Amino acid sequence: MGITKTSEYASNQLIIANRLKALGHPARIAIIDILLQRSTCICGELVNELPLSQPTISQHLKELKTVGLIKGSIEGTSVCYCLDNAVFSELITYFDSIKLFLQKPNSECC
Repeated sequence: MGITKTSEYASNQLIIANRLKALGHPARIAIIDILLQRSTCICGELVNELPLSQPTISQHLKELKTVGLIKGSIEGTSVCYCLDNAVFSELITYFDSIKLFLQKPNSECC
């Protein structure tokens, strides 16, 4: 398999691609869904909510945090997580541009 030439892409394209890649796992979607349902940060409750071990959940949280989709703060002996509103707003803006394109009549499209 060839080497991906990431240097050939704009930085915003790489950021969006990495964020969408991180969302490409059902456990991470489940984590996002749980965070969407709560109005506060989640500390240790994810282990009770998901059919995964604590180390596995921690790895998924790390992936989501690495790409900026969630934020973490240390409270006592645990790390609490919540969605990063600014990052999700950027993704919404990206998908809104796709939505606007799709709503345009495009007679030249195959």
